[in-house]
Amino acid sequence: MVRLVPRETKFFQMFSQVADNVTEGARLMKDLLENYTDVPTRVSKLKEIEHRGDDMTHAILTKLNQTFITPFDREDIHRLASSLDDVLDLLNSAGERLVTYKIESVPPASVTLAALILQQSIELGRAVAMLEKNHHVLEHCVEINRLENEADRVARQAIGDLFDTEKDPITLIKTKELFEVLELATDKAEDAANVLEAVVLKSA
Repeated sequence: MVRLVPRETKFFQMFSQVADNVTEGARLMKDLLENYTDVPTRVSKLKEIEHRGDDMTHAILTKLNQTFITPFDREDIHRLASSLDDVLDLLNSAGERLVTYKIESVPPASVTLAALILQQSIELGRAVAMLEKNHHVLEHCVEINRLENEADRVARQAIGDLFDTEKDPITLIKTKELFEVLELATDKAEDAANVLEAVVLKSA
């Protein structure tokens, strides 16, 4: 049967741009926590990346409302856009806490969590780039899920160690919250991977 109305494929390009933006934000967060200087300026840059991500997400949802035939389910397009946006929102939230709470130094576990988020973001970018041809997407989804499990382990260990060693209750609360926000970002990356997996399986 000939398809009289072609599917709109621009969504693939738009999602690739979103994934690249998430990766830029994740790399900035990792670099910031590794080299903890000039924090307000770099957090401000992270906010700019987050705002750009909001604009990209809005553009996808606007395109969705204007498109008759989409390349995959409308619900999945919405969920994927929201999940990717959530990753960047949480990175920005972590950055805001660094400034608002006046955190003077960051523990090594926060750097580890940021590195895991960056790895997940890179894998998401690779998966999204392959989505149109439906080629090896699931392999990247599996890796993203593995990284999330590793982040869970790191966060649990870090919070346990924090309660064992930190004597100042205010510092404990600030640091625990930083760990939790970073770990939640890895959950949202896994959510995005789960959407990608569903898209692939539906089209199989």
